[in-house]
Amino acid sequence: MDSLYQYHFRPGYYSQELLIDVFGGAENETFVSDFISAIAEINPEMIDILDLWMNDELLMTYDSTIGKFTISKDIWGFAFIMAENNQEGLIHINSILEKAELFEKVEVDFENYK
Repeated sequence: MDSLYQYHFRPGYYSQELLIDVFGGAENETFVSDFISAIAEINPEMIDILDLWMNDELLMTYDSTIGKFTISKDIWGFAFIMAENNQEGLIHINSILEKAELFEKVEVDFENYK
């Protein structure tokens, strides 16, 4: 089976902070539940949700055994997983996704984000 979701594990633009940029498949209605299922081993639990209607974006904050992270999902089919002050947690999430059946990591050149 082909992966349903493609993502980059990369720095934010003009930033040292890493993020997970889901650019393929995030428009699927099942994206958030598929993502949460894929990382179930860290026991993610939603603690907050913000509907930024003026940006057509949802911000969902989760706590887990590896710390907090946020999923940003917009109506244009993009999703970002960010973990401010928890880069180790984000690295751990990436390592889980690298083995997840539904996710495919696409390598990028970090120089493109400077």
